[in-house]
Amino acid sequence: METALKLADGLVIAVHGEERELFSTNFSCPECGYSLEEITPRLFSFNAPFGACPNCTGLGYTEDIDEAKILKNSHLSVNQGAFNHTGWNIFTGSMAKMYFGLVSKKFGIDLNVPIKDLPRKQIEILLYGSNEYLDDGHRYKFEGISKNLKRRYYESSSEFIKFEIRRFMSEQTCNVCHGSRLNTAALSVKIDKKSIADFCEMSVENLYDYLDKLKFKKYEQEIADSILKEIKARLKFLIDVGLNYLTLSRNAQTLSGGESQRIRLATQIGSGLVGVLYILDEPSIGLHQRDNDRLLSTLFKLRDLGNTLIVVEHDEDTIRAADYIVDVGPYAGVHGGEIVATGSVKDVINSPNSITGKFLSGEEKIEVPSVRRKPKEFLEVKGAKEHNLKNINVKVPLGVFTAVTGVSGSGKSSLVNGVIYPYLSNELNRSKLELGKFEKIENVNALDKVILIDQAPIGRTPRSNPATYTGLFTPIRELFAATQDAKERGYSAGRFSFNVKGGRCEVCEGAGLKEIEMYFLPDIEVPCEVCKGKRYNRETLEVKYKGKNISDVLDMTVEEAMNFFENIPSIYNKVKALYDVGLGYIKLGQSATTLSGGEAQRVKLATELAKKGTGKTIYILDEPTTGLHMYDVKKLIAILQRLVDGGNTVLVIEHNLDVIKSADYIIDLGPEGGDKGGEIVTVGTPEEVANCEKSYTGKFLKPYLNN
Repeated sequence: METALKLADGLVIAVHGEERELFSTNFSCPECGYSLEEITPRLFSFNAPFGACPNCTGLGYTEDIDEAKILKNSHLSVNQGAFNHTGWNIFTGSMAKMYFGLVSKKFGIDLNVPIKDLPRKQIEILLYGSNEYLDDGHRYKFEGISKNLKRRYYESSSEFIKFEIRRFMSEQTCNVCHGSRLNTAALSVKIDKKSIADFCEMSVENLYDYLDKLKFKKYEQEIADSILKEIKARLKFLIDVGLNYLTLSRNAQTLSGGESQRIRLATQIGSGLVGVLYILDEPSIGLHQRDNDRLLSTLFKLRDLGNTLIVVEHDEDTIRAADYIVDVGPYAGVHGGEIVATGSVKDVINSPNSITGKFLSGEEKIEVPSVRRKPKEFLEVKGAKEHNLKNINVKVPLGVFTAVTGVSGSGKSSLVNGVIYPYLSNELNRSKLELGKFEKIENVNALDKVILIDQAPIGRTPRSNPATYTGLFTPIRELFAATQDAKERGYSAGRFSFNVKGGRCEVCEGAGLKEIEMYFLPDIEVPCEVCKGKRYNRETLEVKYKGKNISDVLDMTVEEAMNFFENIPSIYNKVKALYDVGLGYIKLGQSATTLSGGEAQRVKLATELAKKGTGKTIYILDEPTTGLHMYDVKKLIAILQRLVDGGNTVLVIEHNLDVIKSADYIIDLGPEGGDKGGEIVTVGTPEEVANCEKSYTGKFLKPYLNN
């Protein structure tokens, strides 16, 4: 046997009577020769070249021409300009006209029939071409619109052409690994007929249950026991922090801030460290009230191990569960920064200056509306199938305040941000957003505008600030240009902009700061040594209105600006809107990079409040209470009610029960998260939802309606 193996490079045939069996000492199939390198953990990592799919390099998707984007005008015929938007313009392009004429003649394609009514085979010829010659005389071939765009994208050196063609591209699931990110070798290794990709496609909860029931042969069980113990412990940590609905293959970029934070929290519990100081910033973000107890018990476990936890939080349950409270305030910005109360819940309640204490004691509270508005018409969503939505039909009432509720992962964002908003934005705002999966949305004509007020920054550079974002800065500059000093010097409104040459400090180019490159350390920003952070040159700063120069105005808080500009309606109204949303403490020229997500969202809300409404606008907000104290939530609700009083529609994704009880109508999704969610649990007024036994939201909402 040994001699045979040496002579045949590790292959040997064993003969027993009539039976012949081929064996190999190599890591390969003796029949076909397919070889596999030694199986090690790195084979199952899509971040390493050993395990990654060679086609998509471990991403799970490739960027390719999207057929749907080319066929967006499929209701038109070729002669009506169905493909004009792709550059194949039948009206102005003689080459396009020639090719379409030859294709029509060769394949019998009627250029006057709408694309959607053509046979699929003819549509494929238009998109992907044919190898047949169109004209024997010139021997032309038609490569197809899709193939043409793809070829030009990869061959062109022009960034403009690449940018234009990129409009027709989208991320497509890799056709080799089908989104699993791994190569064939990794996917060929299976346990209980499941590959590692199959395991990762399960939700945390389902995988835990599956592994709990998984049985092996005796000798295999001995190997698996210690590994399964480690895997199940980590899965249990994720379940304990309320992330049972997540799949292990979920892209990190699609996780909310709260979900990312809780994953890190689960990691720390698993580490079993003792004597560590943990600092958590609002861990309850995005968490339904039902899962709050799970989160708190997780925090208690960390504490009981011998660790210290400092939690920045507005959630009432978390505040009441704390061993010690430090209440900072009494208000925000220049009106805060003091320690108002310390100690137990009782100590905070007994502090006369504590706003938190007043809400905890019930002295201050958010009242339940005495009357619920009645919807007159509905926006009807039919066949929504985005992510975990189970082909649901939803009627969104118009002209009222609607809250979309449900446990974490129940499908709220998929419905509102994935289906409703992109479609409305494309129809009403002429956007070109990628649409979620649904059949149709009816009664869009009842609206004239959709506005998404999210927590994305209002700008990513120090030059962006509340004054520029809200449009407040333009009338302020015009006011300074109208002063006697400015007229004598011949200064226009442009002189008072820090973004253009003329009036700004040229040393820092109007930034007020200079960025110092620190090479191996993070870059630092220092005030400009010439203008001392004022952004403008000396001549511009000499122009004053009521004793203040333009830099002084940008350094004012919203409250100060209200008093300063009380007689200038074009400025006062915009400043008042910022004050009304609870931002009286921020400065007009405060850098956008220093604003929190909640503050940025309220700046956007104030911008909309300052505009004249049409009464047919739908405002969409995703968890607007993030980062807000109970005092601020009360102000926010009043603002949202004001928008609805103007005849508009407000659609809010929310877990905060004070906001939910203030809504006119609730759409409750669930019943659980992930693959166990995506259904309509109940709809109706808060009172009707509270009486639904199947609704987790209703169960926690009921006590709030009695206050």
